[in-house]
Amino acid sequence: MKKKHLLLFIILLLFNNLPAQQKSFNNIMSKGYLEFWNSQVQRKIDEDIELNRKAKAILKLKGLPIGTEVKVEQISHHFLFGGNIFLYGDCGTPEKNKRYEDTFGNLFNAATVPFYWKTLEPEQGKPRYKAGSSYEYRRPPTDPVVDFCESKGINMNGHAIIYGMRRWGHPEWMPEDRKTMEKHFEEHIRELAERYKGKIQRWDVVNEPTDQANRGIMPDDYAYKSFLWAMKYFPDSVKMNINDSDMHWDMTLYRRYLEIVRNLLDRGIRIDDIGMQMHIFNPKETSRIAEGADILTPEKIYERLDYMSGAGRPLHVSEVTISAPDHTEEGKAIQAEIAKNLYRLWFSHPNVMGITWWNVVDGGAAPGEPSISGIYDTALNRKPVYDVLDKLINQEWKTSIALKTNDDGILTFRGFKGKYLVHWKDQHGNSQKDEFYLKEDGDGLSLNE
Repeated sequence: MKKKHLLLFIILLLFNNLPAQQKSFNNIMSKGYLEFWNSQVQRKIDEDIELNRKAKAILKLKGLPIGTEVKVEQISHHFLFGGNIFLYGDCGTPEKNKRYEDTFGNLFNAATVPFYWKTLEPEQGKPRYKAGSSYEYRRPPTDPVVDFCESKGINMNGHAIIYGMRRWGHPEWMPEDRKTMEKHFEEHIRELAERYKGKIQRWDVVNEPTDQANRGIMPDDYAYKSFLWAMKYFPDSVKMNINDSDMHWDMTLYRRYLEIVRNLLDRGIRIDDIGMQMHIFNPKETSRIAEGADILTPEKIYERLDYMSGAGRPLHVSEVTISAPDHTEEGKAIQAEIAKNLYRLWFSHPNVMGITWWNVVDGGAAPGEPSISGIYDTALNRKPVYDVLDKLINQEWKTSIALKTNDDGILTFRGFKGKYLVHWKDQHGNSQKDEFYLKEDGDGLSLNE
């Protein structure tokens, strides 16, 4: 064995024996990559996370003896960390299916549910909503998925009502006449609204409208009309989103996307969130990034996020693919390190409201997409990228603190935004608990006044 390979083997062996929170992958990233993600960049990210993702909580617990211990534990995030749930019930065994399901709740608090019309209603008038419907790869019947997410309190994004490219979005039975298509579009939107209006929190009303040259026959001004129908049939509580772009795009395409969004807003359309995708589909591209290529650098990512923030709407990093360079341990470590830095930057940006990993399991991608971009391998074993995300989401970015009451009974702390559970013992020694939601400075509890 060559000395270089022996050294790498020893490093990986030592790495795999470390607890997740102590793992670092910098030793396998090039000098060029580390220069892009240097200490100054990391410091800015840390400062922005502190500024944008935390708020000051105030707990007013008057009447308690001075020195009473008050335990504060964050139990959920305000920020949405999600994954697509396209393989629900389709992982091969009950044990694998259970592990897949547990990802939603243990790691992710949000899920993108597949509502691609092409496979949702392959036969006109016979949609695949209910359990027991015909099988379609990566397109489970929607009712069981929605019921599952609802039972676990998972925030859902319906993806997508209308897909801008007919090849991928619309059933084979869709007519060729633009005006006739409009009637089907409106009926489809009305039906989804009536069936799921009280269950699904967010919808991608239109997906990928920017590439108009390749969309195929569509109704004239279909994006505008689709949003109008959605506004007509869905309740105001439902968020309506547009989804497009990739952070690989040059700024010419971003300018077109922003033009579309602004045009819709200027015409009275309600757009609540703007989806921005980020797909590293090619394993060779991942290798080039690790080697220090000028691809998806912090500067470029900030530029695109800041530019799309010009629409004045929150941003959803809606589809994240980070393919590993290969199946080796080194390849998995590279995938994890790239994911860590990207998630940290996205989480730090003031206008980003959520991040959604696209294909959760290796081998669970669409035809033509990479098979090694999951956070699990094909056997549903955790990959290093799972541990990295788990450390960020469930450890570094969650607040757990013990405080002690003072003479005025007012306690303050700065914590990550989300839902909190508070435990203490009253003046009689009885255990008490209460919850509060921290979103803005000054949120908290006010008891015993």
